Amino acid sequence: MIFSDEWYRSEWRRLGFHYELDEVSRRWNINGSAKGLHSFVAAIREYAADSENDWVSCHLNLGPHEYLEIGTWSSAIIDDHWIAGPLSELLSLATFIEKWIGASKVGDCVSVRPFFSPDSRYDVWLRLAPDDFDPSSLDTSLATPFS
Repeated sequence: MIFSDEWYRSEWRRLGFHYELDEVSRRWNINGSAKGLHSFVAAIREYAADSENDWVSCHLNLGPHEYLEIGTWSSAIIDDHWIAGPLSELLSLATFIEKWIGASKVGDCVSVRPFFSPDSRYDVWLRLAPDDFDPSSLDTSLATPFS
């Protein structure tokens, strides 16, 4: 497999949203259209609905770079490598995000930490983008200009 810029663009588009870790702000920035953020919700739901994932440290890597993980942990946590917790809390997180998407308009943002894991050192920051948002457009690692 050749990992070209076009491959990465294709994978971001297939994922439906873009994520990036901001170490300075200690947060995951997740940007997507309503459809794209619903894909994020679907990934969380699919992971959390599978009882095979009900063991501590189990995880699912997301996206072309695979550095964001959804995982199982004994309590809800957001840190520099994952969003994790008991499967029931991950399902609640998916419901929270889904309701937020339905009540939001383009440009709206929300912090997930207060709802999901108030004591975490990191946060997840969601931003609702327009319907024509291309998640690959935010990948600064791509060498060739966006097309």
